[in-house]
Amino acid sequence: MSIEVLKISKNYGEQKALDSVTFSIKKGEIVGFLGPNGAGKSTLMKILTTFLDADEGTATVNGHDVTTAPKAVQKSVGYLPEHNPLYLDLYVREYLAFNADVYKVAKSRIDEVIALTGLTPESHKKIGALSKGYRQRVGLATALLHDPEVLILDEPTTGLDPNQLVEIRELIKNIGKNKTVFLSTHIMQEVEAICDRVIIINNGKIVTDKKLDSLMNEDNEQVIEVEFDYQIEAQLIATIPNLQSHRNVHDTIWELTFTTEKDMRPAVFDFAQENGLKTLQLNLKNKNLEAVFREMTQKK
Repeated sequence: MSIEVLKISKNYGEQKALDSVTFSIKKGEIVGFLGPNGAGKSTLMKILTTFLDADEGTATVNGHDVTTAPKAVQKSVGYLPEHNPLYLDLYVREYLAFNADVYKVAKSRIDEVIALTGLTPESHKKIGALSKGYRQRVGLATALLHDPEVLILDEPTTGLDPNQLVEIRELIKNIGKNKTVFLSTHIMQEVEAICDRVIIINNGKIVTDKKLDSLMNEDNEQVIEVEFDYQIEAQLIATIPNLQSHRNVHDTIWELTFTTEKDMRPAVFDFAQENGLKTLQLNLKNKNLEAVFREMTQKK
């Protein structure tokens, strides 16, 4: 396993930030770590990167214990914290050269990470002159300098505009082809676009840990939006097989919810044909991650 967490707990005075958290991440996975503000995300990431000590439990990264072998953990992890710490008066190459000395890696690696993170056109500038998106690229380049097997990214796209967000998202996705990536974010579309798996934490406890596909379809719930050519009664709609609920969205548009893995669009089409209706549109609406997140974090 790249990351193993076993019954990790952490308290800040009377506040329990983490409550017996347990999970593991295999090599090569891209895992999204989600939760409301104050749920414990950053605390756990700081424990995994040896910035904080847990009060209870154990954790290993690439087989190295975060408590007994912190140096080995630091060598095998690339970390981008939520507030990216950069020396704004240094030039990009100068800053990366400084970090290359810290990690004791060859200076040739600087050109490699600049190319990998798309920093080439800005690499001659001072960091203070860069946009937020390029500053995040510098942070990622720094995290990649020593070619770590695991990347831990805490809110890597905070404050980016839509174009920058897409660029950094694609960058992380490409990096994740060869490395284990564990990232926290509040942007659900980012997780849907990048991650293989989702871990949701709430009040210091893991409330779900599943593959993204199975999480979105775990209730076998299927929502279909259909528009007919004229209005019909709810009693007629209710005769469609496997229908759990139905809602008249507007005029001749209905939202139909089924509890089955079978694609029910053919059944809805057949229903229309049998009742002399035409289907003007027939769309399958997937349950999005935002809805799942709200369900998981609003439970009492």
